[in-house]
Amino acid sequence: MLGFDYGTSNCALGIMSGNKPELISLAGHGAYMPSSLYAPGREVIVNWLQQQLGPQAKAELTGQRRFQLQKGQSMLRELALDGISGDLFFGKQALNRYLEDPSEGYYIKSPKSFLGASGLKPQQIALFEDIVAAMMAHVKQLAEQALQQDLHQVVIGRPVNFQGLKGEESNKQAIDVLTNAARRVGYRDIEFQFEPIAAGFEFEAGLERETRVLVVDIGGGTTDCSMLLMGPELMPSLDRSEHLLGHSGQRIGGNDFDIQLALKSIMPQLGMDSSLKTGKPMPVNSYREAVAINNINAQTEFYSAANGRFLQQLKRDAEQPELVERLQQVHREKLSYQLVNSAEQAKIALSDSDSCVIELAYLNSRDADISADAGRSLLLDAARRELTNICELMQDTVEQAGCQPQAIFVTGGTAKSPALRDYLQARYPDSKFIVGDNFGSVTAGLTRWSHRIFS
Repeated sequence: MLGFDYGTSNCALGIMSGNKPELISLAGHGAYMPSSLYAPGREVIVNWLQQQLGPQAKAELTGQRRFQLQKGQSMLRELALDGISGDLFFGKQALNRYLEDPSEGYYIKSPKSFLGASGLKPQQIALFEDIVAAMMAHVKQLAEQALQQDLHQVVIGRPVNFQGLKGEESNKQAIDVLTNAARRVGYRDIEFQFEPIAAGFEFEAGLERETRVLVVDIGGGTTDCSMLLMGPELMPSLDRSEHLLGHSGQRIGGNDFDIQLALKSIMPQLGMDSSLKTGKPMPVNSYREAVAINNINAQTEFYSAANGRFLQQLKRDAEQPELVERLQQVHREKLSYQLVNSAEQAKIALSDSDSCVIELAYLNSRDADISADAGRSLLLDAARRELTNICELMQDTVEQAGCQPQAIFVTGGTAKSPALRDYLQARYPDSKFIVGDNFGSVTAGLTRWSHRIFS
């Protein structure tokens, strides 16, 4: 009976220990495995997955992915000739492998961000299903090793909306991918629970009286808000629908804050705020596409051959061509994730400091001291639109509920930022404002719910 937070930023599993949820240590990852995967080639992911499955699941996958498996087998032979292993890497190991040589291999961070994307072709959905299944298989194996037991029942967290566009159609697409992947790796009983509600369950365990709670879960890819009626007398109920007074969600999350900070602090070092020789401002579309790691279409466009030619012309037209040359390097060496990771590390550093320096030596070996400055005020300015949207989600939930919250419970990694947290708190000065376990609240709540419904 597991709670599984397959998050945009991290994956975590929980199990009840007595009357308290306990996060499971995932070997070298610890309690939280960053949601990232690295493969020597995209084509071999399904081949690796096939080797992790039981006989029946393996036979089903073989029937459904025959062409992809053949293509992957051909690539594995080529890799073997070059002395390269066909192994997959997960979490921080995946990021480290990518950073060793961004131009090689296949790296993906936060695949959950793409599951509800509109316009995905069947082969793209199949690829995401294989990626999710590979990650689930990995963490399930580690959890089973840690607990010394087979695991078959799971409650998986889900946002209110996976994608802003196409609403329920996008949600169904994403839930189907997660369900198929979970079933493939050996989960028999699979249930879902809204992530903000799960986070609320954990908060509820500490309440002494009935309270109206606005739960704000700022995840890596989505922000979800729920107004819940909570209290010790309500906890035993298996049907909490009448206690859910309102909820809303949108595809705004920690990744978006990282992207906006990258645009504001890093991209000027690549020429975004510079001028053309004609005196006109630099076109910014390629700069935005370069860091849009949660947008498949934007990344496809940025790394296209046509955009490579456009950047070459842009360099010739630029007043400071040496800056545009750095953007060309991003295109040539596939550095998008590295840029956004630099911004993410700066955002984390700004939780404890008013300012920091973003080292960018990897952008140009001839100019090893290149860097960018970042501060809390810059982060707040960069994230203004996202914060405004989150406030609108909170207000929409309050209006649905028809009452004001007595407490606001904020969770998710982005809630660690004092600048962002203070901005939200200022909008509701009359409500008690509580910041929860930034990563563990959702997992703990999912674990409590799993124990409740499967016992």
